[in-house]
Amino acid sequence: MNVSRIFLTALAALSLSSATAATYTVKAGDTLATIAQANNLDQAALMTLNGLQSPTVTVGQVLKTSGFAQAGPPAPVATAPSKPQAQLSPAASGGAYINTAASRYLGIRYVHGGTGSGGLDCSGFTMRVFQQMGINLPRTAAAQWRSGYAVNSRNLRAGDLVFFNTMGRVASHVGIYLGNGMMANANSYYGRTMVEPLFSNPYWASRYNGARRVLS
Repeated sequence: MNVSRIFLTALAALSLSSATAATYTVKAGDTLATIAQANNLDQAALMTLNGLQSPTVTVGQVLKTSGFAQAGPPAPVATAPSKPQAQLSPAASGGAYINTAASRYLGIRYVHGGTGSGGLDCSGFTMRVFQQMGINLPRTAAAQWRSGYAVNSRNLRAGDLVFFNTMGRVASHVGIYLGNGMMANANSYYGRTMVEPLFSNPYWASRYNGARRVLS
């Protein structure tokens, strides 16, 4: 009987832990990047999960850290190795790296012609992010439009360069697709580098030119 009680107590504790692990309350000194890292998430994915338009968080804010609450026992694990192997593919790894690389340059003020920590424009932002990946991109959005190879919008993956016509010409603006319908870019209107929706934002959706893949 005592063994049964011990088993039931342990099971209840495990269930409580699973239920509470789905959220996190922001504490003093936290940043979205540190919260994402602690929960094994990309910053962009955490923003998407919580519907955030910027990486700014406030003390006491409750964030979702998983896509669902574990109300019952976990689903059986498939024995076929195909899915886990796909998650560890070079493409997936590149996507994780690009999210991390992009997050290092978020919140920097927009400066036309800027390529340094004091300020970045759209192509300066993409250039600096990809430098961390060991890839040297051309300086301008128009030149980056000729890099890599074209990708259909239905086949976008994290790390693809996405281009827009914002000044009456093709590829006058460039950003980096992060997955889950989000992109990172240096936004002159908001005056900073930021993460925002791509196709669900009418402004960007109506000005979208196409995408280029420079990550193999």
